[in-house]
Amino acid sequence: MSLHAEENPFDTNTEAQWISLSDLMTGLMMVFLLIAVAYMIKIESDVAKTRQVAVVYQEVRHDLYKDLVKDFDKDLPGWGAEITKDLAVRFNEPDVQFNTGKADLKPRFQQILADFFPRYVKIITADKYKGAIQEIRVEGHTSSTWNGAATQEDAYYNNMELSQARTRSTLRYILGLPGVEKDSDWLRSHVTANGLSSSHPIKQADGTEDMARSQRVEFRIRTDADSKIATIVGPAAAKQ
Repeated sequence: MSLHAEENPFDTNTEAQWISLSDLMTGLMMVFLLIAVAYMIKIESDVAKTRQVAVVYQEVRHDLYKDLVKDFDKDLPGWGAEITKDLAVRFNEPDVQFNTGKADLKPRFQQILADFFPRYVKIITADKYKGAIQEIRVEGHTSSTWNGAATQEDAYYNNMELSQARTRSTLRYILGLPGVEKDSDWLRSHVTANGLSSSHPIKQADGTEDMARSQRVEFRIRTDADSKIATIVGPAAAKQ
């Protein structure tokens, strides 16, 4: 009976199979590495673009603030108003604006708005700013009190209804002013009325609410920097 040599597990065919598998794994690793490098390059590019957008819009906000102050600085004391760094023109004297619990504009506030708003529109619709503005918010704010309200919740909802009515009255008035007709289409698509009740009170130095200054009307500019960033990094990432 002839004896056969025992099969060698490390013969050339088996070795070739291991080499092929090794080459395949190496190839896959290279593919994953290239994907990772490409992803890192994209991230770095997105970060650079986002920073560029942020810088540009910071400059726009700075220049817009300067132009608003330059035009209105002398009028602000007589209007009982101020301009904040976050691009809000804040009218602080509630007794000048509305009667208590009412939404009709007082004659003096109508005069102020008739002087203010056409000049305001001229600034914000200038070529250097118009394309960067997403929204002009007419905001109505109240104090947290309401005479006769049984609870704070009742006071909040009553003030919400009042603040919304006041901003609608203000919006209707300013959009009907002479001098803004040529920009009426743009204004209707960008100016909104926002009644905010007592959700954003003005605090005094000791942390208590300043009841008088909390009752105010603000014109607040929002730029479209967020939407520009969203187009670069995607909406989901922009919200994170």
